[in-house]
Amino acid sequence: MGGDGGGVVGFVGLDLFSFELASSLLRSGFKVQAFEISTEMVEKFTELGGCKCDSPADVGKGAAAVVVLLSHPDQIEDVIFGEEGVMKGLQKGAVLLLSSTISPMHLQKLEKQLAEGREQIFVVDAYVLKGMSELLDGKLMIIASGRSDSITRAQPYLTAMCQKLYTFEGEIGAGSKVKMVNELLEGIHLVAAVEAISLGSQAGVHPWILYDIISNAAGNSWIYKNHIPLLLKSDIDGRFLDVLSQNLGIVEDKAKSLPFPVPLLAVARQQLILGISQMHGDDTATSLAKIWEKVLGVGILKAASKELYKPEDLAKEITSQAKPVKRIGFIGLGAMGFGMAAHLLKSNFSVRGYDVYKPTLVRFEGVGGLAANSPADVTKDVDVLVIMVTNEVQAEDVLYGHLGAVEAIPSGTTVVLASTVSPAFVSQLERRLENEGKDLKLVDSPVSGGVKRAAMGELTIMASGTEEALKSAGVVLSALSEKLYVIRGGCGAGSGVKMVNQLLAGVHIASAAEAMAFGARLGLNTRKLFNVISNCGGTSWMFENRVPHMLDNDYTPYSALDIFVKDLGIVTRDGSSRKVPLHISTVAHQLFLAGSAAGWGRIDDAGVVKVYETLGGVKVEGKLPVLKKQDVLTSLPSEWPFDPTDDIHRLNMGKSKTLVVLDDDPTGTQTVHDIEVLTEWSVESIFEQFRKKPACFFILTNSRSLSSEKASALIKDICSNICAASKEADNADYTIVLRGDSTLRGHFPQEADAAVSVLGEMDAWIICPFFLQGGRYTIDDVHYVADSDRLVPAGETEFAKDASFGYKSSNLREWVEEKTAGTIPANSVESISIQLLRTGGPDAVCEFLCSLKKGSACIVNAASDRDMAVFAAGMIQAEQKGKSFLCRTAASFVSARIGIIPKDLVLPKDFASDKESSGALIVVGSYVPKTTKQVEELQSQHKQKLRSIEISVEKVALKSSEVRAAEISRAVEMADAFLRAGRETLIMSSRELITGKTSSESLDINSKVSSALVEVVSQITTRPRYILAKGGITSSDTATKALKARRALVIGQALAGVPVWKLGPESRHPGVPYIVFPGNVGSSTALAEVVKSWSVVAGRSTKELLLNAENGGYAIGAFNVYNLEGIEAVVEAAEEENSPAILQVHPGAFKHGGIPLVSCCISAAEQARVPISVHFDHGTTKHELLEALELGFDSVMVDGSHLSFTENVTYTKSITELARSRNIMVEAELGRLSGTEDGLTVEDYEAKLTSVHQAQEFMETGIDALAVCIGNVHGKYPESGPNLKLDLLKELHNLSSKKGAFLVLHGASGLPEKLIKECIENGVSKFNVNTEVRKAYMDALTSSKKTDLVDLMSTTKAAMKAVIADKIRLFGSAGKA
Repeated sequence: MGGDGGGVVGFVGLDLFSFELASSLLRSGFKVQAFEISTEMVEKFTELGGCKCDSPADVGKGAAAVVVLLSHPDQIEDVIFGEEGVMKGLQKGAVLLLSSTISPMHLQKLEKQLAEGREQIFVVDAYVLKGMSELLDGKLMIIASGRSDSITRAQPYLTAMCQKLYTFEGEIGAGSKVKMVNELLEGIHLVAAVEAISLGSQAGVHPWILYDIISNAAGNSWIYKNHIPLLLKSDIDGRFLDVLSQNLGIVEDKAKSLPFPVPLLAVARQQLILGISQMHGDDTATSLAKIWEKVLGVGILKAASKELYKPEDLAKEITSQAKPVKRIGFIGLGAMGFGMAAHLLKSNFSVRGYDVYKPTLVRFEGVGGLAANSPADVTKDVDVLVIMVTNEVQAEDVLYGHLGAVEAIPSGTTVVLASTVSPAFVSQLERRLENEGKDLKLVDSPVSGGVKRAAMGELTIMASGTEEALKSAGVVLSALSEKLYVIRGGCGAGSGVKMVNQLLAGVHIASAAEAMAFGARLGLNTRKLFNVISNCGGTSWMFENRVPHMLDNDYTPYSALDIFVKDLGIVTRDGSSRKVPLHISTVAHQLFLAGSAAGWGRIDDAGVVKVYETLGGVKVEGKLPVLKKQDVLTSLPSEWPFDPTDDIHRLNMGKSKTLVVLDDDPTGTQTVHDIEVLTEWSVESIFEQFRKKPACFFILTNSRSLSSEKASALIKDICSNICAASKEADNADYTIVLRGDSTLRGHFPQEADAAVSVLGEMDAWIICPFFLQGGRYTIDDVHYVADSDRLVPAGETEFAKDASFGYKSSNLREWVEEKTAGTIPANSVESISIQLLRTGGPDAVCEFLCSLKKGSACIVNAASDRDMAVFAAGMIQAEQKGKSFLCRTAASFVSARIGIIPKDLVLPKDFASDKESSGALIVVGSYVPKTTKQVEELQSQHKQKLRSIEISVEKVALKSSEVRAAEISRAVEMADAFLRAGRETLIMSSRELITGKTSSESLDINSKVSSALVEVVSQITTRPRYILAKGGITSSDTATKALKARRALVIGQALAGVPVWKLGPESRHPGVPYIVFPGNVGSSTALAEVVKSWSVVAGRSTKELLLNAENGGYAIGAFNVYNLEGIEAVVEAAEEENSPAILQVHPGAFKHGGIPLVSCCISAAEQARVPISVHFDHGTTKHELLEALELGFDSVMVDGSHLSFTENVTYTKSITELARSRNIMVEAELGRLSGTEDGLTVEDYEAKLTSVHQAQEFMETGIDALAVCIGNVHGKYPESGPNLKLDLLKELHNLSSKKGAFLVLHGASGLPEKLIKECIENGVSKFNVNTEVRKAYMDALTSSKKTDLVDLMSTTKAAMKAVIADKIRLFGSAGKA
């Protein structure tokens, strides 16, 4: 917050809105001071705890932010810059919030004036209004605009003042612009609503019935729903028109100045002006209804006063008395017609169908229908004939054209005309059918609802006709509809209602296009504009449904533009015949005609916006921007201050339900630990879980790898078993979670529909894809995927382009609509905001969930684990109040819901796998680009030890079975060889993505690749050290099919978001750790990091080995080696004893073995399963040591003991400096040991003990370890035994401890156990062992009767290994690896 005022906010002016703003700030803990001339308002303000100020200047004093009300530009000079103006008291760095409705031009001029005055003030335009949507009804909204730094400064105050904040970064004045767009829509919608009611009334349909039906249909708008009742009751007068006309005049003038065409607005304003002209003189109180009656010549009020009836009750009466129907004829098997006919088949009717498109007839036969050759053929022996064609011309043709239905139709048949046609056409058709003399009856029954609802029998039908006709078709109408209305007035009345609905729907689509294009021309962010208008009076059902198509630039035809060319053509023609002037409808019709003429007739009707884009040179498309993660997260309100985890545990201990997680791949366990996973779902297994009464258990369905149909069937099967198991377990209560991908891929809504079909309708579906570990955030209903420091809208990522589960919408409301094909419209999806989570806490969540309509879909916003925990606690409270939920979530919800407390990452030491000698098996099947990058990084970082086997996708998925089998055999053979050699083995599918022509073909290819990987893994005979499977389908198939696991325990995570399982005893490799690595988790180095942390090598640092030994009270054995047998003896003994060790090369051995000997040592150390380092011993010349420093040794010994003390110091220091630059540890000797080692002999008279005095100076060379001479010798000790000076050793230890150096004792061969322990107690961390190991080798070589070289090698290695193992135990390092 700017300035020293901190939490002080000032107000200049208090009206009803700003008073609410100030009250909210006071409740949030801010100190608020205000200047207002109204005594009454000031009294209310001070009663709440506010402070009264005497002038605008006083308001600014000490304030971090000041809210200024401006209703007219003339106020700016006086209120802001006057003698007592705000600027006189406002401190530098403060925020100036302008709550105004003046034009953007004046606001921008003010901002410029402040900048020119070099005042360090952050200016923000804050337009305040009340929400009008169901979600924000009556709640305060603020539209704030300004520079990004100003918005950031103002954010805390803005957030505290309102329930919904919209920010537009850039120029100030966005609030005024949004207001203009909203008023444009309100004006158009008002005139359209009046035209609709007038046309319907003239057509003989009761206005209140029109209102009731259309306010729940696609023709609804906020204006229609809220103003038509006032109009019909005469509760609104003409003054309303004058104000609205003036507002529209301002908008029209602005459009002219741009310039930008607004034909709908222009004609709406002319209608308003015409209405105003009908008012008599000063009589502004004239009823608005009477004004419109004069303008349009229709008796609206008289029509509204007629006797009312309930169309739904008439429908129930008709269907209850309906006559039985056996055979149905159906003409018109288009998108909706096919669904309707197929549903009638499912309802056990016999249906004979006809369509001009022959492939459709074949398809119809495939679902059980009978195919006819012509319309006449379709009518054979039918009771009811349904006609569902596109228009009147087609209806005429199928009835009366060549081989028309009327010619062959049986007497007494009822014809149901479901097409959208004009009422006049229906009336005429009824008369023509009556004249046929066959007792033919007609039911006028236009339908609404879309393709999916047609197939489900959930259409809305507006039926009219004679009572006999309606009863004859009643069972058919009932089977096809969710809402059936019977409209009085005879044939044509139903089409009249549909016509009025289409009038409104068409105008609302066109007005949405005009508004959004105008907003784009004003420079507004169109996506934010849409979000604002959706909560304002300018919204409509079509605005909220069609504008997302415009924003996504996606004109996939859910309903083609040409349909409204036809439907509005019906409207204008009918208006003309009934003498009702329809100005706004006619202009809307012309806009659709213009779109059709431009070639856009077959695209989605939202494509009418292209007319405006072309004329105005704008683009409405509003791609969601990529955001800076840190900026977004810091701009959010502070988290809920209390951690609800303890409350969740307490609630779970009570009556909380068991969470049953149906996981569509194994990666859903990525946030939990100590939770069981079932890979099969028998009633017995599920019962066993319920019997244990766990907080949660998982069932691995792997349904993401299945087709939609198979996935749905699987979910039904599992849910049925859960129900049965629950009953057996004393009706154990549970909540189902459909755990899906956090990047929105998977079978939604199919799996949810399948679950509900078994479990029954839930109070709500909870949709929550937040997943912190994967960088998935949901903010303002938009789902983001973190990419480094950016937040990318999910719909713009590679995940959205998935061949099987692709999508376009990032806004989760729109995503639900997209995935449900419009069955759940975006505007019906509920949302729990971050603001509610962070300011209201669990109680507010509970209250919100309990208020939802049954069957709602509700998305959950979240940007932190605390948000998720708050939601989970609130949801449990709601469940304990009797609410039931079906959850479609990512992994974070599960851990929050059961109150998981994070634990440390799982490492090999947590298993027995670190004792295995084989390599690890890494299986990669995921194709997402992130996985490919991770594999490349793995291969780059681990190229020395990693072996890669690439399986050709083309060979295993597209070629013959023989080619496939050969490819699999090749991979198995190589993998076994690599694993036995201790190599980390990567098996992956070739990285080129091969997809099918359809999503089902792509799934089939994926399935074949996955099954090939399964076959490879199942045929590998070598037991891996651990198994890592990358990708959801791959990890599931590997666990269940290749490894035969039926259950597993989630141990924890190898990396954030990467679970580790312990497979059950029934699996092929019980006890082997199984790492489930999701395809979409982690940075590019994440896979390499896991493989590194699970490597058997704990590090090759000699210094680290000695430090651990010193801290652990043991010593490390350093064993001189000369050949391969010696190296293997050391490594195998160390591995079997689980001990660290040092491979030591003496100059004499190096002289004979050279670089190959050193390379063998380094390679053996790298592949060992315990820490092994490689040391160069007794480097007596600079030449030897310089070469050793370049060969990869981990440590070297500088032996200057043959030099004078001064020369030794100089020599040692020079080597130490070189070694340190290469991070190589240095050991040096002070004193001199007698005896012989590798041909170098020191006579007794040359031997010299280490001097404590000299040691102090010697350690200044920077050495890491000191080899001491305390009576120890190279080679054999005398028969009297060793005589070590332990007092000297103790003194040296005291000194070395201060200097941070380790002590080393050469000549450990022959030292007894007691003496070894005493040396360790006095600081020795490393013992050099040579003589005893050499002797064991030589004795085995000379005594062996083996003649084969391989047998000799084995014998000598075993002899050395036994000695080494004994020494390891003696030094106390066994079990310390």
